Amino acid sequence: MEYIEQLGLVALGSRMRAVSDRLYATADEVYRLTGLNIQGRWLPLLRILHDRGPQTIGDIADAIGQTHSAVSQLADKLIEQGWVDVVADPNDKRRRRLTLTARAADELRAAKPLWRAIEDLFAQHCREHGIDLLNTLATFERALAPTLADAIVAHAAANDRRALRIVPFAPALREHFYRLNEAWLRKYFYVEEIDHRVLSNPETEILERGGTILFATLGEDIVGTCALMPESDGVYELTKMAVEEQRQGLGIGRALLEAAIAEFRRRDGRTLFLETNSKLTPAVRLYESMGFEHQISIKPDSHYARADVYMVWRDTETANRD
Repeated sequence: MEYIEQLGLVALGSRMRAVSDRLYATADEVYRLTGLNIQGRWLPLLRILHDRGPQTIGDIADAIGQTHSAVSQLADKLIEQGWVDVVADPNDKRRRRLTLTARAADELRAAKPLWRAIEDLFAQHCREHGIDLLNTLATFERALAPTLADAIVAHAAANDRRALRIVPFAPALREHFYRLNEAWLRKYFYVEEIDHRVLSNPETEILERGGTILFATLGEDIVGTCALMPESDGVYELTKMAVEEQRQGLGIGRALLEAAIAEFRRRDGRTLFLETNSKLTPAVRLYESMGFEHQISIKPDSHYARADVYMVWRDTETANRD
């Protein structure tokens, strides 16, 4: 579940499925402890037959928001186990309706106090946590308009890497250098003194020393940044790399790295290194895929308290030519 939480809204369906499974498991345990043979997943179909009388599979599917196929499969199972019968539609002999068996009616009557208890306890827990769950769900369901898929496709096109551009530092972009890095640091660590100094004075700390700052743009949005900071003659640190959290996974970090390495090559740099933390697994894997190699120990003169990984880039293209 922890990994699904990290994926955010893109995995909302999986997360809601996991919550649904937990709720069903709770209901099944309640039924088991009270000697009833009902299963939580059967409830919508059984309840609508209990409350509204005989129904066609199509009517049930429309009413409970499930597919015709799903309702049909469940109905077949409940017919086989003696919970549901099939009767002719008095208005149309060609159509069949589902109805509860006497056994099912008895079990549902016995379950009514449990449903009341489930309703009361869940409502109490929601109140204690300040959650207006049913109204929130209703609002969210309305937001899932039929055209939402088209809107998602259009939005994805705007985020397409083909629309991504890497641009150099400009005074108008200065605030984004601090914004992007501060958000990243506060999520995973904290802003150290050296971070604040460099992010607050990028011209003095990086550009005037012979470094460079790059930004990734998608349309009008500034979505990522990184920098090459000179340490000594021909030695550069790849640093201050950050991508907006909601834009991660679009290849922006890789594009920034490619541009930074190209700039390093253009300057005929001798050594390119970076420092990071081992808990940033996706970032470390990206660096590895771009040719950065782990060093035996952390950088002896490291400026960062958080750094426990020291990597140096190996120019495989040059090595292969040699």
